[in-house]
Order: sequence, then C-alpha cells, then structure tokens
Amino acid sequence: MEDKSLVIIPTYNESGNIRKIIDRLMALKEQVDILIVDDGSPDGTAGLIKTIQKEIPGRIHLIERSGKQGLGTAYVTGFKYAIEHGYTYLCEMDADFSHDPDDIPKLISEVRKGEAEIAIGSRYANGISIINWPLSRLILSYSANIYARTITGLPIFDCTAGFKCIHRNVVENIALDRIKSNGYAFQIELHFRAWKAGFKLKEVSIIFREREEGVSKMSKKIVREAMWRVWAIKVRSLFGVL
Repeated sequence: MEDKSLVIIPTYNESGNIRKIIDRLMALKEQVDILIVDDGSPDGTAGLIKTIQKEIPGRIHLIERSGKQGLGTAYVTGFKYAIEHGYTYLCEMDADFSHDPDDIPKLISEVRKGEAEIAIGSRYANGISIINWPLSRLILSYSANIYARTITGLPIFDCTAGFKCIHRNVVENIALDRIKSNGYAFQIELHFRAWKAGFKLKEVSIIFREREEGVSKMSKKIVREAMWRVWAIKVRSLFGVL
C-alpha cells in the first residue's frame, strides 16, 4: 500500500482562513491531501472549497454535513474516509492557523519512522508554547490538562491537543464508533483509547498561536463535557468496557 497522508480539517465559518490554510498545505514538500469536514457553514466555507477543488483537482476533498454536529463526529467521519480511501497517515489540525502547517511534516515523520503511532503537536511538552492567549484561557487549558492527566494516567502533557498525526492502525483498532465525546474531550478519549490499546504516543513540541481571523469555538459546554467525560472513560476502562 502506498503511504499516503491526509490532513483532516473540521470547519465551521472558516471562509477567512480556508484558502490560505489550503495553499500552505499544498506548498509543503511533504505531499499531503486534504479533507475538509464542513458543518453547514453559513459563511460559504464549503462553496470556497468547491472552487479550490477545481483549481487543484484530486487533492482537496470535502464532506458537507447539515448543521453543527461537533468536532468529535467530524474527526470520526474523516478517519473513516481516510481508511476507505487507503491513507496511512491521518493528521488532525484546525483551520485557523493556531496550528502551523509547516509542522505537519515533522509529525508525519515521527510516525513514519516508527517513533510513535500517534505524534502529538504539544503545547506543553517543552514548557508552555502558546502565543497571544489571555491568561484566563491559558490557566483553564493548563489546569484541564493536569486534571485529565491525573485522572486518566495518560503519559502526555497535552491531553487535549488537536494537532497530531495518527497511523491508520490506531483508528482501525480502537472502536471509533464507541467514542462518544464531541468537544475537546474527544482528543482526551482518542489518546486514552489508543494508549490503552498499546499504541505509543509521542509529544512533539510546537508553537500554538491564537487565531487571527474568525471566532473561537470554545464554550462552557465543551469545558463541562471534558470535565465529566474523563471520569466516564476512566471508570469504563476499569471495568473493561472501554
């Protein structure tokens, strides 16, 4: 099987960023294809992607969904697409440039070399590597990761990281349809299930930047889900029903 790479990007109202992020990914020396999972963006994000698809045939893929269905289900949809279409390296990233496209090759490289089955672009592996976040959000994020790591036992600092490369073997062996988390808790549950299944996780230090265009999707509902969901997956794992 050819070792193809797919970058999965969930979108909701990212018309101000989507062309730029696609252009940056297409310019990488590491060849990647892109799958955008758009949740019915009212700002015309999907329409822009369709225009770009005509300019770069065969490299840009789009799944349109009706309404906001959440980050977790977007990635599960993307993973299933990747497996069905023969991709080996599955990357997650945001559309808002908080994740630097130039870091994609080093994440893929770690997995390709066999250093890990999941290479995580980490904000906390080398101190704190975040630019332009208000102190309140930094404290919330850092505390949430300590909380998640303490409860789950995950051997990583950035449990909620949404920037990573995953070998297809992981998503083929962790029962994707059992993942019920749908906000940032999705990332914790994905890491936890992979770790419990015996896959190696490795953090790769990256610089995380606050978005410059568009609106953050963070909400109190997402935070609350992450707080209780870590207990749910921990308890289920103790009873062997993960």
